[in-house]
Amino acid sequence: MPQPSDRRTRIEAALTGAFTPVTLRVTDDSAGHAGHAGASPDGETHYSVEIVSEAFEGLSRVQVQRTVMMVLQPEFESGLHALALKASAPGKAP
Repeated sequence: MPQPSDRRTRIEAALTGAFTPVTLRVTDDSAGHAGHAGASPDGETHYSVEIVSEAFEGLSRVQVQRTVMMVLQPEFESGLHALALKASAPGKAP
């Protein structure tokens, strides 16, 4: 199956496949980082993710962040520069 062409869709698909989230919000913040390190004129370099998943139950904040970053490693390797992450299990504060 071909990969979706836009990074937001790929991030959503990767996180949904890995964590079956209850809540998932992916926002492209690239326009607000124009001219900063890692920014590209084409965008798709800076994102915010809010995710709530039962898969994070019992994990520390660091474990959750590492797990999410591992899932998104292909995106970092292909131009994703920065990710602001708010992740938690249901009923827990991010």
